[in-house]
Amino acid sequence: MTDFLLELRCEEIPARMQAGARADLERLFREQMSAAGVDHGAITVWSTPRRLALVVADMPERTEAVSEEAKGPPEGAPDQAIDGFCKKNGVTRDQLEVRDVKGRATYFAVKNIPGRDVKDVLADAIPAIVRAFPWPKSMRWGAASISTESLRWVRPLSGIVAILGEQLVECEVGGVVSGYATLGHRFHHSGEITIGGADDYVEKLRACHVVVDHAERQDLVRSQAKDAASAAGLVLVEDEGLVIENAGLTEWPAPLLGRFDESFLDVPPEVIQLTARTNQKYFVCNDADGNLANAFVCTANIAADDPAVIVDGNRKVLAARLSDARFFWEVDQKTALAEHAKKLERITFHEKLGTVADKVRRVAKLADWLVFDAKAPNGDHKLARRAAELCKADLVTEMVGEFPELQGLMGGYYARAEGLPDEVADAIRDHYKPAGLNDEVPTAPTTVAVALADRLDNLLSFFKIGILPTGSKDPFALRRAALGYLRLVQENGLELSLDTVVHAWEGRPHAALAEKISEFLLDRLSVQLKDQGVRHDYIAASREWKGRTDFRVDRVEARARSLAAFLTGEDGANLLAGYKRAANILKKEGYEGTDRIASTGEEDPLENVDDPAMREIYAQRGKSASYDREPSEQALVDALDRAEPAANAAIAAEDFGAAMAALATLRAPIDAFFDDVTVNDPDPAKRSARLALLAQFVAAVHKVADFSRIEG
Repeated sequence: MTDFLLELRCEEIPARMQAGARADLERLFREQMSAAGVDHGAITVWSTPRRLALVVADMPERTEAVSEEAKGPPEGAPDQAIDGFCKKNGVTRDQLEVRDVKGRATYFAVKNIPGRDVKDVLADAIPAIVRAFPWPKSMRWGAASISTESLRWVRPLSGIVAILGEQLVECEVGGVVSGYATLGHRFHHSGEITIGGADDYVEKLRACHVVVDHAERQDLVRSQAKDAASAAGLVLVEDEGLVIENAGLTEWPAPLLGRFDESFLDVPPEVIQLTARTNQKYFVCNDADGNLANAFVCTANIAADDPAVIVDGNRKVLAARLSDARFFWEVDQKTALAEHAKKLERITFHEKLGTVADKVRRVAKLADWLVFDAKAPNGDHKLARRAAELCKADLVTEMVGEFPELQGLMGGYYARAEGLPDEVADAIRDHYKPAGLNDEVPTAPTTVAVALADRLDNLLSFFKIGILPTGSKDPFALRRAALGYLRLVQENGLELSLDTVVHAWEGRPHAALAEKISEFLLDRLSVQLKDQGVRHDYIAASREWKGRTDFRVDRVEARARSLAAFLTGEDGANLLAGYKRAANILKKEGYEGTDRIASTGEEDPLENVDDPAMREIYAQRGKSASYDREPSEQALVDALDRAEPAANAAIAAEDFGAAMAALATLRAPIDAFFDDVTVNDPDPAKRSARLALLAQFVAAVHKVADFSRIEG
């Protein structure tokens, strides 16, 4: 067993592509070795801006000899069939063996494949790996680039090191021949380095100012940037993305602290940080009080004799960028947000939905209604309308044009600078929140109103024109809008019925649209709550209210959570089993009203249980009998007489925990009924009365939740 080293050297590999390249190199190597039957040990892959390196432990010197057999046609088969079998298996007729298979002579192709030197296997595998490499973007170069068959690589491939143990694996790809030599740091080491094998590769490169392990470089950037800030009495603003990117840009990272002009601190801190991060890949620092300091940390790719020279050069570049940002900041403030908002008339939101200005008018109207009429949330409707009218105005500012990530945030700054109320400024700033699962959820009433109205308008607008998410495609981020709506409702304890929302948005009732939106939101709720232990079938069992889809997601969630808590207990599990047994009996017996029981046999058999005209009939079924009931039968009748009113009152009050508690009192009586009573009695009167009693039990349970939708 020995180790194998492969280095693929080229011009600078973009930092954003390096993680994917490491994974692809390992995957392609494993595929080649698996196809060749080569077992090996652990694989380690590293990257720097100028190279990909792979080290494989415990490689054998030769592959094992193998014998492969294939069963063919019987003797006497047509020549065409036999010749096809031979061609498929790479043998001739005289190499076929004849064996007895169930009393019939049958041809077999037997191929004895000798072992190969692993060095030869690698010599074939390396060119295949290089040519199959799936770079997101690649190029051809040199005279050969006129041919579409020429090699493609992320940047021109300049060197290959391939060593098995101490032996060179000879191969050639696109005119690049493998060898023992590689290169060190571009500035610190000008000559070639001769590599002896995998065991000395890392340290020889380190001696030539190359840290080949990307994780080690990340640790250096992370720790040295913190130390540089700490030495100046500052605190580094941590940014793991920048750590990874700077490690991907350097082979010998050297973080250095610099200062910029304090006058730039008049610009919002988010702008300074984004300018430094996006354009220059610099870290920023805070002072001891947590405020942004006029300091940055750049990462050099050289151990400089005079670091001040490098810092000064980076300071000048950053100053130019910050000057641009300050110019945008000052120019934008010369125009009021209301004037900026007028420019939204020139921006199309969607060809079927008008301009962004049209959208803003819809959002403003809905935000006003949410506060003034729906009291969801309860606040000042005039502030909500004003904030909504201005919430998209910053989209046409110079700053957001340069940094789209700052939309909303810059609107909040401009509103505050203009002297608008803090509630309006905060709502403009935060109305895009929450942007994801872990993002902060607004709680200020004005902000909540604008955020809700914005998401509801997106959902209602696109659903109205028939544009819905399909599979993995969601070009207008409607799933994200749905999640934002759910989290705003949940965190703020809102009770918002979507049929009234649609009425306010549309100006007229539109039950079909309300139902379509509700179904979509409940599907997203099912996904959201899955990680919290609330199963999707509990949501399914709770999504109907008074015979149709529940338009209040808060009520569905409360019901499903109560159901989940109930069914995890012994009473709930046993009651569910009793419900399904009763429903199955009713289905099997073809009892009146069982047309709602689907093929699973678990549906509510009483379609019209909520019909006022039928209540007395169902009540009499349970109370009157032409025979003396058995004790367990009477006990179930009495339990239902107590449980049904209690459960109905709890449901009316939306106290689903109390409703489940009322159902729990039926657990023992229904168990005893099935143990002691024969439902399918020979006496027709008894049979009919007992089926009616089971129907009453099923209806009582179904009133609390649709147990037929619960799995298991």
